[in-house]
Amino acid sequence: MTTTLSPSAAKRVFFILSTTRWLPVGFVVGIFTLVARERGLSIEEITLYMTAQGIMVLLLELPTSGFADVLGRKPVLLVAGIVNIVAGIAFLFAQSFWTFALAAGLMGVYRALDSGPLEAWYVDTIHEREPGADVHGALSIQGVLVGVGMGGGALISGGLVAWHPFKESSALLLPIQLFVALCVVHLVATLVLLREPPRSEGRFGPRLMGSVRETPVVIRDGLGLLRTNSVLRGLVLVELFWVTGMMAYETLMPLRLAELLGSEARAGVWMGPAAAGGWALFSFGSWLGGRAADWFGLVRAAILGRVLNGLGVVVMGLTLGPAALMAAYLFTYTIHGAASPAYMGLMHREASSKNRATILSMGSLAMQGGGAVVGPLLGVLAARTSLGTAMVVAGVVSTIGFVCFLPARRHQRELDAAQAASEATSSA
Repeated sequence: MTTTLSPSAAKRVFFILSTTRWLPVGFVVGIFTLVARERGLSIEEITLYMTAQGIMVLLLELPTSGFADVLGRKPVLLVAGIVNIVAGIAFLFAQSFWTFALAAGLMGVYRALDSGPLEAWYVDTIHEREPGADVHGALSIQGVLVGVGMGGGALISGGLVAWHPFKESSALLLPIQLFVALCVVHLVATLVLLREPPRSEGRFGPRLMGSVRETPVVIRDGLGLLRTNSVLRGLVLVELFWVTGMMAYETLMPLRLAELLGSEARAGVWMGPAAAGGWALFSFGSWLGGRAADWFGLVRAAILGRVLNGLGVVVMGLTLGPAALMAAYLFTYTIHGAASPAYMGLMHREASSKNRATILSMGSLAMQGGGAVVGPLLGVLAARTSLGTAMVVAGVVSTIGFVCFLPARRHQRELDAAQAASEATSSA
């Protein structure tokens, strides 16, 4: 496969599109839920309609990734961009449970389409010129950009809601309107900047039909790797452990903070700056994770990141005051960013151009499915014991997930031994 973009140009495009993709999301963190509440939906209805997004992701994650592997990354990303814009408009005009469920379902379709193709395109472009090159450095910088974009968007969104320049409409609508506008910018940037030669010859129509026929084969072969590739199987399984800890610091943490402060309203005041600080530290952690991969190697850095992240959750459950909880939360979010570059670098080592998007989606699918099961279980545990206990258990489970990296560790040792033997032979 050939491309017109050099590795340095591809890296610039990857960073630009990563920024334009995540900046809009920062504008609507929590906003969709607040709009639904403002328009009369109950808490039960809100939590129920939100499941439409997860259901669509679970149904479409692998098919859309297989499609991207066969037809190409750019066509799928363009379709994803269009669906995202439609989903944003749907949220703007939704008034009932079913219209909000429709909007959430469309957002789930977008998430499934968008999961993997951009990263897969970048890695394939690099590997075309430098076969097998590790890409954790670029993924580290991408994480920095994601954190900055999300945090910056959230801060601007909060300022816009407080400003409320258009008194005739809800203060919550302007961030969604800007979200839609920025999604249009991202779609245009994808169309103009991302260059990808056709993954097969001929006119688009026949190639499209051929891709439809080949996609199930790609998915089948990708899933088959889980049976035969112990390294990949371990990397996918680690997501089931990690998502347990993530559910604690994403979902239980605000409730734990309210418990310690004695008021949901006071917890809401604390959570605004905490979320912005968390994303800022996520950016720093992502940069640090890239450096750690250089210092310790991908496997050791991945293990260290996951273990520290899980221990951070344990500390969050053991804290007895709000300030200590916030400090543990910010540490955990820093390591959340630091753990990603090495892990994703290991995932890319097990993928090829033919199945990269599918391989990446396997990890995402494990996380989505695991979260759907773990979340309610942690809620039951918290109700029957305490929030602190549930967070400690979640942290312990997340920490022991490091055992899933052991096949990758053994494989790395084998590679190192083979390389040392080869160098010894050459020097002799």
